[in-house]
Amino acid sequence: MNSNTITLKNTLLFLIPSLIGIFLFMTPFSIEGEVLLPVAYFADLTMALLTEDVIILIVAIVMGISAILSIIATVNKRSENKQDSFFHAVFATTSSWIVVRILGALFGFMVYFEIGPEFIVSADTGQVLLFDLLPFLFTIFLFAGILLPLLLNFGLMEFVGALLKNLMRPLFRLPGRASIDTIASWVGDGTVGIMLSNHQYESGKYTGREAAIVASTFSVVSITFSIYILSELGISHLFWQFFITLFVAGFIAALIMPRIPPLSLKKNEYIDGSEGEVEPKQKHVFKNGFLQAVTRAEHSVKYGKNVKSGLKNVFDLWFGVLPVVMTIGTLAAGVATYTPLFEWVAVPFVPLLEWMNVPQAAEASQTILVGFADMLLPTILAEPLGITNELTLFVIATLSVSQLIYMSETGGVLIASKIPFNFLDGVLVFLIRTVITLPIIVLMAHLLL
Repeated sequence: MNSNTITLKNTLLFLIPSLIGIFLFMTPFSIEGEVLLPVAYFADLTMALLTEDVIILIVAIVMGISAILSIIATVNKRSENKQDSFFHAVFATTSSWIVVRILGALFGFMVYFEIGPEFIVSADTGQVLLFDLLPFLFTIFLFAGILLPLLLNFGLMEFVGALLKNLMRPLFRLPGRASIDTIASWVGDGTVGIMLSNHQYESGKYTGREAAIVASTFSVVSITFSIYILSELGISHLFWQFFITLFVAGFIAALIMPRIPPLSLKKNEYIDGSEGEVEPKQKHVFKNGFLQAVTRAEHSVKYGKNVKSGLKNVFDLWFGVLPVVMTIGTLAAGVATYTPLFEWVAVPFVPLLEWMNVPQAAEASQTILVGFADMLLPTILAEPLGITNELTLFVIATLSVSQLIYMSETGGVLIASKIPFNFLDGVLVFLIRTVITLPIIVLMAHLLL
């Protein structure tokens, strides 16, 4: 078929998988009073079918396998100069990441058998990761990883990218195709957005700078998680005020973050080392985008290896990301729970909050930076700190989501990905986003409440 021809066949090859992908990843629906994405619903259903004890054991075993096979694959690849096979692509890594994977497995089994110091195995640290977070990540990674090709490989990225190409670059220093990542993150889930960004970087569609910008600027937690936070704080009736405030603060942060360090200092290079290129402005964007989409869809069906691509996504996430989240999340939660570090560094925020007329400023200051360890910690701390003022609770909820980088999930997943983004980057992005978004959130709170 001529690549410049649009037919019914290649139009359907583009539309059907893409619409299914949009439904699965970007269309929330209500079931039994809970708002869920289909892919998250499948994850919850799988968790229910496997039962809690079984899935926790599976997660621990997966992290153990990751540690052992990573050592074997890395040593074997170095000693025999192996070419990239599926096995080596999943498990071979650097010495530092092997240490992290070993620690993840070690922490997992320590928590599972309740052996070791409280700093690692307590209900506020390792148990939060192994019993609550990792089982969900395990199942969401399964379905999201396998089904991601529906969003990536059948023309949707090309079509939407062409439509928004002339807008995304001047606003966010991103290619048009990044718009799908941003929507999937905002409507869906932050980890899904990072998975998309990482896949696009590994596929040579994003430069390192572009991937880091998308993953660390737009990978906001899901609407479902936000609703949970509001419910825990007793301010569910403020959902629309919360969502509007989050959008305004997030949009302004997205305009600023790509233009300042550390993101502005990232190399604008693709994964193969070639220099990134700025796309020229296009005319007839709908026609050109549709043509690119149907061509990509037909190519994917004819030459694509969508099943293998999906399985590699799953294995990368299971064996590469879960141990990192376990390691970094446990250590960060331990520091937050058993040391006064976050209380000390929050002291300068007390006069700032008082100046901005935030009630209970001293108590609220203790929640501002603790979210770096886990996004739920500010919500959890609100009650024992005695914070009852509605405006203050609103600020805590909105800030905890807009800070975006938290080590127990989003931060750990991002650092574990192939995207050039390290722990120090995470610290800096978290702090800068806090400084940018806090005044905006407080101002919106005073206006809307």
